[in-house]
Amino acid sequence: MRWRDRFLFVAEATMKAQAETGEIKGHYLNATAGNVEEMIKRAAFARELGVPIIMHDYLTGGWTANTTLAEYCRDNGLLLHIHRAMHAVIDRQKNHGMHFRVLAKSLRMSGGDHLHSGTVVGKLEGERDITLGFVDLMRDAFIEKDRSRGIFFTQDWASLPGVMPVASGGIHVWHM
Repeated sequence: MRWRDRFLFVAEATMKAQAETGEIKGHYLNATAGNVEEMIKRAAFARELGVPIIMHDYLTGGWTANTTLAEYCRDNGLLLHIHRAMHAVIDRQKNHGMHFRVLAKSLRMSGGDHLHSGTVVGKLEGERDITLGFVDLMRDAFIEKDRSRGIFFTQDWASLPGVMPVASGGIHVWHM
């Protein structure tokens, strides 16, 4: 049960730092586990500790687990940060695999509040126009076709909630 000890330690340290500085502090406790029941246990424990945000590695955890966890978070007042561990194996190869835009769109349908999406500079760098295109696909309710930005058809997301794109450390993409 190392995760439980880690959750307690991090929650205590976060609250202590917040009390000492008067500034809001945070840490995304990783609820990813070998099965969805364990993920829900971790999310529930984080909630009991008063932690407002948990994290899930949606590619390693799986779509059904992600949707279940997103619904639990929505119903229980938690934010769900989505990490994309393993994405490069799928989307960085030009000759095979799929583009991250597909992974971002499927995540939007699965659920989550913000996604570790990469930026146009730094460690998670991608092509500027393409990155901005899939950022719009994550956030906006309606997106016009724009092949230069990797948007191959007009898409109306209707009332499906968007996902906030974030860079490393929770920095908003537009701050880069």
